[in-house]
Amino acid sequence: MTTLERLSPHHARALLAFERENREYFARFVSDRGDAYFAEFADRHRALLAEQEAGLCHFHLLLDDRGEVIGRVNLVDVRAGDAELGYRIGERATGRGVATAAVGEICGRAAEEYGLTTLTALVALDNPASRAVLLRNGFAAVEDAPVAGRPGMRYRRPLAAGR
Repeated sequence: MTTLERLSPHHARALLAFERENREYFARFVSDRGDAYFAEFADRHRALLAEQEAGLCHFHLLLDDRGEVIGRVNLVDVRAGDAELGYRIGERATGRGVATAAVGEICGRAAEEYGLTTLTALVALDNPASRAVLLRNGFAAVEDAPVAGRPGMRYRRPLAAGR
């Protein structure tokens, strides 16, 4: 069983460990965060919490049944009822439906808790697993959009309270 928790100050150490553990794995799909991200992690974590407090973003960690971080699910650039969805599932948790369930849960929270009406997501075309997660959660492809210099697609999903 997994749980989705809103990012808080006490998550810093576990989140940093998750990012370090999965750095090479994530770099296969998205641009590497770079050494500065890890060296300045404490400041970055505080900045994320400030953005969240201001309502600009909603950051979440996906925890396994032992309470270990196995993924992130974020809503960023929140404005006028819209936000962009981003998610990262650690390598050891892939292939088990974790991403599909987490994205489904965040879609419900986005509407119910955060009052959002639309989510968008950007995925590289060479990441079929992530594209499948979006399609299983009711997102539709809306336009070509590059991802870190690679061909990609923007997806959109309208949200309704209670769904």
